[in-house]
Amino acid sequence: MTDSSQSLYDRLTMSDPKEKIIFALDVDHFSEAQRWVKLLKDQVGIFKVGKQLFTHSGPKVIDMILQKGQKVFLDLKFHDIPNTVARAGEEATKLNVTMFNLHALGGFEMMKKTAEASRATAKDLGISKPLILAVTVLTSMDEECLKEVGIQGPVLGEVERLAYLAMKAGIDGVVASPQEIGAIRKRCGEKFLIVTPGIRLPSEKKDDQKRTLSPKEATQAGANYLVIGRPIKEAKDPIAAVQKIVEDIS
Repeated sequence: MTDSSQSLYDRLTMSDPKEKIIFALDVDHFSEAQRWVKLLKDQVGIFKVGKQLFTHSGPKVIDMILQKGQKVFLDLKFHDIPNTVARAGEEATKLNVTMFNLHALGGFEMMKKTAEASRATAKDLGISKPLILAVTVLTSMDEECLKEVGIQGPVLGEVERLAYLAMKAGIDGVVASPQEIGAIRKRCGEKFLIVTPGIRLPSEKKDDQKRTLSPKEATQAGANYLVIGRPIKEAKDPIAAVQKIVEDIS
C-alpha cells in the first residue's frame, strides 16, 4: 500500500460505525439514485455505484454524489487484458472516487498495471489514489458453482489464493465474503482492506447470497466495510434499518 493510499485507508478505518456501511445504489434511474442519496447521506459512509446505474447514468451520477459531499465506491469489477483495465483504472481515478474494483482472476499483471496507472494518474492530478479492491469469489457462488467453471477445491482456498495474489500486485484490499475474513487476515495482514457484501441481519432472507454473516459478526471478524443494499432498500423504514445495522455493529 502506498503512502497516499495508506493515509486514505487510515482516515476511512478510524471512523464511527455508520461510516463502515456502503449502501448499494442498485437502482435503474438517476432520479431514484438522487432520492436515496438525499435520504441516506447522513446515515451511511459510502455509496456504491454498480453496473446497472453506471450503464444508465454514467459519470454524472458520481458527480451528483460527490457534490453532496459523499464518497463513492465504483463497483464495475474490471476484467480484461492488462492495458485495457489499466486505462479504465486511470479514468476511475479521474472521477475522484474513493474506491473501485477489478477481478483478481484477471491476473497479476492486470492488477499490477492498474495499480501503477491509478497511482500515476492521482499524482498528476494532485489527488489521493483511490483504494483499489480485487474481487475474489462472488458471494453468490459456492463450491458447486466453482466446479461449473472449472475451478476445483474449496471456496476458502480460492479466495485466500486470489487475495494474496492481489496483495503482491499492489492492490489495497479485496471484496470477499465475511466468512473468509479470518483466512485473508492471516495470509495478508491487518492493513489489507476487506470489504464484505453478503451482509444480512439474522432475521432476514439471504436472497441470492450464499455466504453471509450479520453486521456484528462481520465487523468482529475484521471487516473494514459492509456492502448493504436490499436489507435497507426493501425495509419499510430504511433509516430505522440503517440504525439497526449500526446498533448491531456497535
